[in-house]
Amino acid sequence: MPFSQTIMEAVIPPTFVGPKATFTGVEDPEAHLTAFHTQMMLVSGSDAVRCKLFMSTLVGVAMDWFISLPDGHVTSFAQLSQLFREQYIVNHAPPPVSYDLFNAKQYQGESLKEFVNRFGAHVVRVNTTYESMIVHAFRKGICPGPFSESLIRCRPKSFVEIRRRAVAHIATKGEIVEKRACVVPARHSASPRAQPTRVHEAAVGKKTRGRKQPYEARKPQAKGRPRENKPLRHNFVAELKDLIAVPNIANRLKMPAKTDKVLGPHKDA
Repeated sequence: MPFSQTIMEAVIPPTFVGPKATFTGVEDPEAHLTAFHTQMMLVSGSDAVRCKLFMSTLVGVAMDWFISLPDGHVTSFAQLSQLFREQYIVNHAPPPVSYDLFNAKQYQGESLKEFVNRFGAHVVRVNTTYESMIVHAFRKGICPGPFSESLIRCRPKSFVEIRRRAVAHIATKGEIVEKRACVVPARHSASPRAQPTRVHEAAVGKKTRGRKQPYEARKPQAKGRPRENKPLRHNFVAELKDLIAVPNIANRLKMPAKTDKVLGPHKDA
């Protein structure tokens, strides 16, 4: 076992809660050590107990590396931490610099609240107190909109001021959206005026005409166009009886031209 005899003899209390962080061999070793120290601060524990609990956070190839250490090689937690850093130093992210803040850009569709929180996390990582640079980087990273225009009109002096103005802007925007979503009640229309009697009577008459009447047999109508009472073209001076009495009237009358038209129901008539 890589631990010394002193560490091996250390007893972990049964009520002791171990850390929840795990390391598989691809994570940042400094980030893992920081998480482990943070969890151990809550439960304390001796140096030997820390060594044993740290071993329980290693998984996969990281545990294979630990087992490959010489027996009795680890005598303290500080030594184990240094060996751990040297083994996985290639996984360690380069230390951030203050100019990395200018790489923080608001994504398309990202809300103002999400961007402010993400930008604040960048500020914590770079660990800078240069407020004018922080404010300038935030103004460069935020998308165009009402809030960015307010920062141009009235420039903030610190990131704390940006946070406060962002909170006020988010609250105002939410109130505007809620106001627009409200349904405006319709105005009650005035009661219609009474109609004059003659109009009412006409309406009643229309209803009466629309009602069904008793069935009446239709009268036969003559076919063809209805004859109109128009005056005759020729006005005869002599009456019909006088024309018949004219001598030799048969010689004066001509037979009509023969046609195929039938004047009645009988073709021989």
